[in-house]
Amino acid sequence: MLLKDVKNTVLFSIIIVICCLTFSCGNKVKSETRLEKAEFKRNDLKPQSIKLEGTNKENIIVGSNRTELYLSLLNGKRVGIVANQTSVIFNNSQGITEDRNYTHLVDSLLLLDVDVKKVFSPEHGFRGTADAGELVKNGKDTKTGLDIFSLHGKHKKPTETQLEDLDIVIFDIQDVGVRFYTYISTLHYVMEACAEQNVPLIILDRPNPNGNYVDGPILEKKHRSFLGMHPIPLIHGMTIGEYAKMINGEAWLNDGVQCNITIVELKNYNHELTYNLPIRPSPNLPNNQSIILYPSLGLFEGTNINAGRGTEFQFQRYGAPFLDKNYFEFSYTPIPNFGSKHPKHKNEICYGADLSNIEAERSFTLKHIIDAYKHAKDKSKVFNTSNFTIHAGTEKLQQQIEAGLPENEIKASWQSGLETYKKMRRKYLIYN
Repeated sequence: MLLKDVKNTVLFSIIIVICCLTFSCGNKVKSETRLEKAEFKRNDLKPQSIKLEGTNKENIIVGSNRTELYLSLLNGKRVGIVANQTSVIFNNSQGITEDRNYTHLVDSLLLLDVDVKKVFSPEHGFRGTADAGELVKNGKDTKTGLDIFSLHGKHKKPTETQLEDLDIVIFDIQDVGVRFYTYISTLHYVMEACAEQNVPLIILDRPNPNGNYVDGPILEKKHRSFLGMHPIPLIHGMTIGEYAKMINGEAWLNDGVQCNITIVELKNYNHELTYNLPIRPSPNLPNNQSIILYPSLGLFEGTNINAGRGTEFQFQRYGAPFLDKNYFEFSYTPIPNFGSKHPKHKNEICYGADLSNIEAERSFTLKHIIDAYKHAKDKSKVFNTSNFTIHAGTEKLQQQIEAGLPENEIKASWQSGLETYKKMRRKYLIYN
């Protein structure tokens, strides 16, 4: 009894802290449904809004915070969660998690006595600390004791055995809207596995910080890889929920299987709004500047030019020892750090450009990679051809850059494909 009383006291204290989450934009979220095991109502978890830039006076509410729409679907179910460090429920208090204003989705659902059985982790791991491309191992979460199964190691797709004791799966990961950012590939494989095993999937939608535009070459089928699985442009302009609808609608899953998905939609969101991520989505996207520049500077990942890894300004600078120091006045030296144990040109002076303080435009540009190639002292060192092709999704882009074509001419070459894609995309948009 004493242990139970202590547990109830702690739970009640936490509830008091978060019970202020009852109103959103002045309107109470009303719901009378209770979970059989939950010790408080769902509407005690107010949909917390996140501040944004733009003309909309109402703040965005992310899918995870709209608990009134999905908690009842978990009642009596054995639940698996695909999650990382961005999978959180926001709150108004600074006291729940010391200096942070959110709790992890897994912790929140366990608090509600939801029967969470296991966690599946994408690239960078459950806590988001692994290097890009680094294999993530299975393990156990030290905080909750839950088993963690990697989807970026031996298996990129949940196995039949891993799903056999689950009644439902939740997918909640923050994407940044770029094709070679692998979370949408993880989404594909999770949907495929759930469809094959007849396990429903709940997708808690989140804004796309680069969702205001569509651009870049379309992926060619022969260059399909985990860095790009579908015939979409480099910047796809969709949320995770919208993209899941497209995967189903275009029958991209193996043998055309369809995944039973429920999308918990965003509130007060549209694609014209500017959304700044409150949590870094991966180790090398530390701030808003890096996320805006990532679609353009991400192409350097397919070259021998460093894109800021091994510094505190990832995807906000670029450079290499073989770039012309007489043209590029800026220089830096990459060293191993958080998120980059082996950066390109480790401990070498790299000459290049610093973009950390420019006013970055929310658009895609080739000017940086064109400028770097043009002013490389040894142009044969610039491209890692096979890797660049995988990132670009086509062989043509490298050929066009090497031929010295101007940016506007290169962009003109993929406009027809973009128009076709935009017509397809329009069918699956949830938000204006």
